[in-house]
Amino acid sequence: MMGIEKKRYGAIDGLRTIAAIGILAMHVAANNSYKITGFLYDSIIGSMGDFVFLFMVISAFGMCAGYYEKIINNQISIIDFYKKRFTKILPFFSILVLIDLIVSPSVSSLYEGFADITLLFGLLPDAGNISVIGVGWFIGLVFVFYLCFPFFFFFISTKKRAWASFATSLIYNFICSDYFDVGRNNILYSACFFLAGGLIYLYRDELKAHINKWVMLFVVWLSILGYYLISGNVLFCLIVSSCLMIYAVISWGGYCRTNLLTLSVL
Repeated sequence: MMGIEKKRYGAIDGLRTIAAIGILAMHVAANNSYKITGFLYDSIIGSMGDFVFLFMVISAFGMCAGYYEKIINNQISIIDFYKKRFTKILPFFSILVLIDLIVSPSVSSLYEGFADITLLFGLLPDAGNISVIGVGWFIGLVFVFYLCFPFFFFFISTKKRAWASFATSLIYNFICSDYFDVGRNNILYSACFFLAGGLIYLYRDELKAHINKWVMLFVVWLSILGYYLISGNVLFCLIVSSCLMIYAVISWGGYCRTNLLTLSVL
C-alpha cells in the first residue's frame, strides 16, 4: 500500500523560527546583569516568553498533520510512534542534563536529572520547579502531550467533539489557575492551546478557502494590541497564538506537497 502523501506548511517553519528567536531573546534579557530600559526591552522582549503557547499550538497542528490521516486509516504503529518521540528528543536532551549534573553536582540534581532523562517529569505535580535544565519544562509538557496523543485524537476525531473538548479545556484552564494553583507546565492548564492547534488542523481547508490573508494579518495585529493592552492575559495568549497559526496556514500558498520532516515541535 502506498503511503499517505503528507503536506508541509512551509510558513509554519518561519513562525516557529520567530517564536524561537523571541524566547531566546527573553532568556538572554532575563539572565544577564546589564540593564536596558525602554518599551521594546521592558515590554516586548519581556513578553516573548509567551511564545511557548504558540509552540503548543504548532506542536498539536504538526502532530495532526503527521499522524491524523494515519490514525484514520489504521496505518500507525504505537511502538514506532513512541520510539520516534524518544529518538528525536532524548539524545541531545540527555547531553544537556549530563553537563548540568557535572557543573552543579548534588543529590537533588541527581534526582532531578533522573526525572529529566526519563522524559516523564511533566507528570510530576511540581515539574516547573525542576532546576536541572529548568527551561526544559516545555519538553516535559510536550512529552505528556505525546503520551496523551491517542486520547487527544479521540477528542478531535469529529468537529463537534473537538469544540466540546475545547470549551471544556477553557474551563479547566480557569480552574487550574484560580483553584488548583497550577500553570503552563501542567497539561490540563495548557490543553486549550493544544486543542486549538487540533481545531485549526480540522478547519485548515475551510480557513484557506474563505479567509483573506490580509484580513487575517489585520486580525493578528489587533490580537497583539489586545494582548499588550490587557498585560499578557492567558486568553489573549490563546487568541494571538491561534491567529498567528491561522495566518501561517492560509498565507503564501499555504503548503507544498512534500514529506513532512520537521513539522512537529522538537
